[in-house]
Amino acid sequence: MDPAPGGLTRRLPPAARRGRGLSAVREWPENARSGGVRGTPGERVRKPEGNPVATAGVGRRNLAGAMPYEPPTHRVERSIRATTGARIVAGVDEVGRGAWAGPVTVCAAITGLRRPPAGLTDSKLISPRRREELAAELEKWVTAYALGHATPEEIDALGMTAALRLAARRALEALPVRPDAVILDGKHDYLGDPWRVRTVIKGDQSCIAVAAASVIAKVRRDAMMAELPGEYADFAFAANAGYPSPVHQAVLAERGPTPYHRLSWAYLDALPRWRHLKKTRIPTAASELESGGQLGFDF
Repeated sequence: MDPAPGGLTRRLPPAARRGRGLSAVREWPENARSGGVRGTPGERVRKPEGNPVATAGVGRRNLAGAMPYEPPTHRVERSIRATTGARIVAGVDEVGRGAWAGPVTVCAAITGLRRPPAGLTDSKLISPRRREELAAELEKWVTAYALGHATPEEIDALGMTAALRLAARRALEALPVRPDAVILDGKHDYLGDPWRVRTVIKGDQSCIAVAAASVIAKVRRDAMMAELPGEYADFAFAANAGYPSPVHQAVLAERGPTPYHRLSWAYLDALPRWRHLKKTRIPTAASELESGGQLGFDF
């Protein structure tokens, strides 16, 4: 996708929109191999800011039916454009940071200043069924999106902050156009130079581009975890996505970690039977791995 006058982008031909694979150490399901999946450009017509609910000035309620919250807007993106001259702004969010198994996944999404699909907000505030429906809408609606993953081996070798940086860079570099600025969910800038970053606490609730990235990342990673080999079905990864649910913890204590578990994490300290498998991160090795980018594997 090439820049066009006015800060918009041109639609890429189908061949140019195909995802390009990233590397990994273990065999993941087929859709996990598109570490740099490129989104399909959407319409480029400017529409009123916000969604129909926001336009009406009515907040929505979360899954529990309590605590009304406001829909996301383009306010932060407009501010960045006005103060920095940036024309292309990407929203970035991660999923999987607190999981015990599976990759950490980052999505970068470019939305422009168009009205989003109704109901868009932080993925954690949306029911699983609606989240899947919304992700399908968003993948067609966004101007572009891309995913980046850091594998459990990379997390063990680099530590979580560096693994997040690696996954985020993979996502941003897989976009068909380089953003002028990035809105990063949270208070800490784990991305760093050379990217121009603005961090926003709860950006996945307040910023449209970040909310879109949040939903796509969550649905794509959940699908990856659900497709892990059947021999690990007892871990219920399809239901817990690698997070420490009671079922996950019980099976882990009985069977030990799978090839998809993070082995440098403290949960192994509480499992005497499997404690000998815990890995200790070596900073020098981690730096070398990070600089290599892909751990020497291609798929």
